[in-house]
Amino acid sequence: MNEFEQIKSSGGIDEYRLKSNDLKVLMLKDTSTPVATFMVTYHVGSRNEAIGYTGSTHLLEHLMFKGSRNFNKEKGTAIWDELQSIGAQINATTWNDRTNYFEVVPSEHIEKAISIEADRMRFSFLRDEDRQPEMTVVRNEYERGENSPFDVLDKNIWATAYQAHPYHHSTIGWRSDIENVSTERLKEFYDIYYWPNNATATIIGDFEKEQALSLIAKYFGEHKRSSHEIPKMYTEEPIQEGPRRVVVKRSGKSGITAVAHKTPPGLDTDMYAIQVLGKILCDGKSSRLYKKIVDKGLATSLFMYDFPFKDNGLFITYAFLTPDTDNQIVEDIILNEYNNIILNGVDDSEILRAVAQIRATVAFSRDGSYAVASALNEAIAIGDWEFYTSFLENIKRITSKDIARVAKKYLVEDQSTIGWFIPKNNKK
Repeated sequence: MNEFEQIKSSGGIDEYRLKSNDLKVLMLKDTSTPVATFMVTYHVGSRNEAIGYTGSTHLLEHLMFKGSRNFNKEKGTAIWDELQSIGAQINATTWNDRTNYFEVVPSEHIEKAISIEADRMRFSFLRDEDRQPEMTVVRNEYERGENSPFDVLDKNIWATAYQAHPYHHSTIGWRSDIENVSTERLKEFYDIYYWPNNATATIIGDFEKEQALSLIAKYFGEHKRSSHEIPKMYTEEPIQEGPRRVVVKRSGKSGITAVAHKTPPGLDTDMYAIQVLGKILCDGKSSRLYKKIVDKGLATSLFMYDFPFKDNGLFITYAFLTPDTDNQIVEDIILNEYNNIILNGVDDSEILRAVAQIRATVAFSRDGSYAVASALNEAIAIGDWEFYTSFLENIKRITSKDIARVAKKYLVEDQSTIGWFIPKNNKK
């Protein structure tokens, strides 16, 4: 295909560049089932927003389903109708570093998915009469989150840990911005970021490569590269110079204790050891903190939040407390265990168990064309899709020395943010 330049291959995945507009294309053929997933990942998320228009990426996600030049209710070709009539699965998601739109379709209908995504890339209507009802839908999502003790605490922890960097605000945004951002401001945001040279198209599953590339060139080739440079998000979080704390008091049945520490960008090689450390601490009944917290009746469950992001992230241990358990007791157990690892390290047997758990998790999470595309989507978001193909090999290289080193480097008091959720009916 003369329209494309092949860039590289890794793990069976081929990367191409559409020469006319710099759209990146990733392809992985799998003929085990007669379906294919087509996904477009835009390199824009809540990290590209600021006060006054937080939540814009997510609100645009909703609006971009409301119609475009060739796919709309007026023509009888509404996106949902067109795709559901052929048995497709369709959706979109937004997070800190990216937004993705995708279809899982019977293989013979891949052209439909490609044409729809190409059309709404630059020709979405974004009408004010659509924004008003969608704002209500998004506000309802926001309110559901406000009714979740975990969601509320998590949002407050990030807002406390990150003061300058836009990870300070959640993907859904602040309520006042959701309610008041104008359609014109959303269109401006769309015209800045939604271009082929700021996107990656991924096709996984049962398809013919030459035909798929021809269709991508046909539909996406209509778009020019943006005439402007895509803005870089350059705000860096200042060095934290002491521990921070946040307490949320609302109605609820049980408390939550969370201990968070800043982590490096997702492509930093330290992230692999951090992933293994998270499993050692919290994954399963044989993990260290499960034995010391859940087995002792102090919490019903634990959750480790250690997702890699494009910029710095957070390593957060969440403990969902049993009724009447004191937040401080559980906080002390978590911090003491961190200190134990810093001083004494971990056993090789713990690393072997953690690596086995990660391998199983990865295997389950990559089962099917959509699962593969979704995992690739997150690797694209942090800056390199080969993170997906090299992840397990890097995990297998982790040693006890690596665990001790990252524990000493990142699990330090001055980089910590402690969060408590205290039910209002609890008199702590």
